[in-house]
Amino acid sequence: MAQATSVRPKINARIDKIRNIGIIAHIDAGKTTTTERILFYSGRIHGIGDVDEGDTEMDWMPQERERGITITSAATNVEWQGYQINIIDTPGHVDFTAEVERSLRVLDGAITIFSGVEMVESQTEKVWRQADRYGIPRIAYVNKLDRLGSRFGPTLDMMKERLGTLPLPLQASVGSGDEFQGMIDLLQMKFIHWDQASRGAKYELLEIPPDYREKAQQYRTQLLETLAELDDEIMESYLHDEPISIPQLKSAIRRACLTKGAIPVLGGSSLKNIGVQPLLDAVVDYLPSPEDRGQIFGLSPDGEAGERLARSPERSEPLVGLVFKVMTDEYTGRLVYLRIYSGHLDKGSAVLNPARGKKERVSRIFLMHANRRTELETIGAGSIAAVVGPKQLSTGDTICDPAHPILLDKIEFPEPVVSAAIEPVSEAEADRLSDSLYKLGQEDPTLKVSVDPDTNQTIISGMGELHLEILFDRLKREFKVQANMGRPQVAYRETLSEPADIVEKFVKQTGGHGQYAHVCIKFEPLERGGGFEFVDEIKGGVIPKEYIPATRKGLTEALSSGPLGGYPIVDLRARLYYGSYHPVDSSEIAFKTAAAHALRRAFQQAKAKLLEPIMEGEIVTPTDYVGEIVGDINGRRGEVKGFDVRGNTQIIQITIPLAETFGYTTVLRSITQGRATYSLRFAHYAPVPTSIREAILKGR
Repeated sequence: MAQATSVRPKINARIDKIRNIGIIAHIDAGKTTTTERILFYSGRIHGIGDVDEGDTEMDWMPQERERGITITSAATNVEWQGYQINIIDTPGHVDFTAEVERSLRVLDGAITIFSGVEMVESQTEKVWRQADRYGIPRIAYVNKLDRLGSRFGPTLDMMKERLGTLPLPLQASVGSGDEFQGMIDLLQMKFIHWDQASRGAKYELLEIPPDYREKAQQYRTQLLETLAELDDEIMESYLHDEPISIPQLKSAIRRACLTKGAIPVLGGSSLKNIGVQPLLDAVVDYLPSPEDRGQIFGLSPDGEAGERLARSPERSEPLVGLVFKVMTDEYTGRLVYLRIYSGHLDKGSAVLNPARGKKERVSRIFLMHANRRTELETIGAGSIAAVVGPKQLSTGDTICDPAHPILLDKIEFPEPVVSAAIEPVSEAEADRLSDSLYKLGQEDPTLKVSVDPDTNQTIISGMGELHLEILFDRLKREFKVQANMGRPQVAYRETLSEPADIVEKFVKQTGGHGQYAHVCIKFEPLERGGGFEFVDEIKGGVIPKEYIPATRKGLTEALSSGPLGGYPIVDLRARLYYGSYHPVDSSEIAFKTAAAHALRRAFQQAKAKLLEPIMEGEIVTPTDYVGEIVGDINGRRGEVKGFDVRGNTQIIQITIPLAETFGYTTVLRSITQGRATYSLRFAHYAPVPTSIREAILKGR
């Protein structure tokens, strides 16, 4: 029998022996439960925690343990078969998608966990597309095969259909539900049996049960045929009916995973302690090292515009790293999480933040295990760690060798869709509230804080009701702030519905020098999600170059509050094509003011639209309640996009305005006697129907 031994992770392992991976999935697929087993079987911890009991290693925040969900990404590390595996366990709830986004940005590979019952769920699709965007190789793990209604084969089929991917099943399940016994290794053609007396720490390879030999052979033949199509070496052996060794198969699977986008698939039941050790083997065998991922590219911050620089993942190269997370820490004040792409970082060394042109000193370096830490003297290329010292670094910032500056691409985050007013219970609490919101904003890039110009209230904006609820709870618990929060409100947007050509002169004479600016700007609506574009079409110097940035800044600042309801303006292009200036009276302030006035006049001249966030997702329900649910969705201005059947449940795919979803959890429980669940994610902004627009603006 194989058994894990207690080991400490290697620090600064050889770069080809490092794996930086994330664990991503839909909520409740079993990410944290699986991570708990990984830590136990690798010897990192000596007991297995339980999500329901609130005593897992990675869910360390009080809110996570109380609610049984992951809220913040947590980093840890283990040693397995001589390899150092750095792991980030990410949230599954859509409100915390920023945690997934920033984690994937700095990882080399990922484990995607699927529930064998629900199979491919809506948030799984979301995180899968996020991983696609960063080109991250993945392996898949079909969990919960011990549950009633679980199906290994159909999960593979749905992966092909909904994710457009090529699964490579390396295992086949023996039984399912109450009959689930373990997995068949299709490379060794052996049945893997886990010993439950040791909580799955011991397992052995046995002969395949007679009833499953034909099924296993079919899966293996399918695997070989697929690999033959992807790999010339396997094709040659397969066509000539030559024996193919396990090392040959593993090499081919690795090549297919790293270069062809194929997804090795394994299965098990993490809760029942089945399937996790082969998953760790697959991480080592098939997912890339930092060396495999190759060079990182960035811009020269002080060179020619667009000049690209490259750094290799070697300790001897100049230092380059990326900040992907900032946390407030009660002991050290501020923890800055980094991925080091090249070079090395020593305790006490100075680093450059090229975006700000400022140097900062790193006083301490930590290897993180959830909220616990091990202090290090140095870290090298391929490492993920946290540092103390820098005060100005924010999520998405680059750090580099001051002598060799380079600027990496920043991390992009979605815009918040829900807002709420928050106010201190007394004037004495006002400064503490402001300071605490600043610290939370440093941690969470999707938290936006603003002040309503009409009411002077502080407004916090986030990704959903739960997101704001957690933020408010943290304010009270961690920062000891006494405050009240209003009801969540939709974060509407404003835009133009048609072009507008505006000629604006700002002239002010007060005795002595006056103010003069003349701008001609064409405003054009963009497609949804287009943001804001400023185009400089000035020719012949009719507006001097030094006033162009001021014009742009005037427009950008005016975008924060539209004329309809004070909501931000989006999806707009501004073309500055003509104007004039006065050699004495013109100034940057005059051109900023003229640009802002021009934008307001454009909205007066052209028709303005109010936009609302539209959510998409699915409702999982017993068939008996489908009719009533569909009727309710239609009454909420929602639209049913389709139906799927999974076992004895119906999956209703929907889109619905965010404004119609507040309190929907209670309504759905009432309709279905608590038997249905739903999940939604932001899809896009769309115009608010004229029939309800006035009511929204009046409520504003």
